[in-house]
Amino acid sequence: MWNPLAWRKTTWTLVGVGALGAIAGVVAWGGFNTAMEATNSIAFCVSCHEMRDTVYKEYQTSIHYKNPAGVRATCPDCHVPKDWIPKVARKVQATNELWHKLAGTIDTPEKFQAARASLAKEVWKTMKDTDSRECRNCHSFEAMDFAHQRPKAAERMQKAYNEGGQTCIDCHKGIAHKLPDMTAGFKAVHDDLASGSKSLTPVVGSTLYTLSTKPFWLDRPKSEGDASAGKLLPLTPLEVLERDGPWVKVKFGGWQQEGAERMVYALQGKRIFAAALGPDAIDKVAHGQTMKDADTDQQWTEASLVGWTTTADLVADRSKLFGYGAEMYNASCGLCHSLTPTTNYLANQWIGNLNAMKRNISLDDEQYRFLQKYVQLNAQDTGGAKEAGTNETGAKK
Repeated sequence: MWNPLAWRKTTWTLVGVGALGAIAGVVAWGGFNTAMEATNSIAFCVSCHEMRDTVYKEYQTSIHYKNPAGVRATCPDCHVPKDWIPKVARKVQATNELWHKLAGTIDTPEKFQAARASLAKEVWKTMKDTDSRECRNCHSFEAMDFAHQRPKAAERMQKAYNEGGQTCIDCHKGIAHKLPDMTAGFKAVHDDLASGSKSLTPVVGSTLYTLSTKPFWLDRPKSEGDASAGKLLPLTPLEVLERDGPWVKVKFGGWQQEGAERMVYALQGKRIFAAALGPDAIDKVAHGQTMKDADTDQQWTEASLVGWTTTADLVADRSKLFGYGAEMYNASCGLCHSLTPTTNYLANQWIGNLNAMKRNISLDDEQYRFLQKYVQLNAQDTGGAKEAGTNETGAKK
């Protein structure tokens, strides 16, 4: 039998539970938002010494901290999204940073400096992937008065605005924090490759590649102190013909231009240096077909030479050398502007383009030679020796 009193009691119970649930939800939501806001403060960001004693001090000297307009961009303004879903996703990612705090990953100045490059790259990648979303919370091309910018800055800003393809972080790395030593990455790769060459056991018939400029001899010398016959340039392929302890007899080749026989070029018509020959070596060169370059009317002749060199700074895996080149290119040419695709220019054009920017990069002569050859071998008209229709020694198939 239906009991109206029991029904009313049940109804009020449900209403009470619902009300309590709603109140609990509001309190929980308020607590969650309070926690979110608390973790979005500078005080929270610098509550650990890893941030307080390093990047925070750098930030305090930047224009984002103090400027004539009195507008300050705080840590979350640059590093935490405003929109709800991306913000929550970023907070979830931050739990990984808490783990590294407990693990002491960067708890000393030395550890922090060692990790600075990888940390910076991670932030830069995030900003690149999001089209510098956080920068655009305050800055927009539409609001810029280009007439009141410095001429060079105005030119770059308008180019980025009109052409697209670039984002704020491409040109503004290091705007609030010190730039890391970007050379450390490719130098470490170089050291690993050089170290690996010490245990290299060349096999007759295999192909090796030069990591750096190194001498060669026409005959097996008694020591490395003997006068050499010339030099092999970086990224030059060598076919192993014979092995004698730390020495290898190799064959290398490419093309010679009429009137410039001292130089062997990797590809016909392309000024990609493979080897520099001394007078005796020039006389020993074996020649193949001769052809006239359609663009310049210059005579080019296939050339090959056999000589001896040591296994030092020789690498069996060309992809590792290209990885080294890519790391060097990114570190040297990707800080002040977005990285120019190597296929934007022809191999011969890269010589002048790199030379124009040489004053802005900190590479020694050996590193610069490697970088130039790397971008040339990956240029618009090469794309690597195989893609250019050549064999490993640079001769036409």
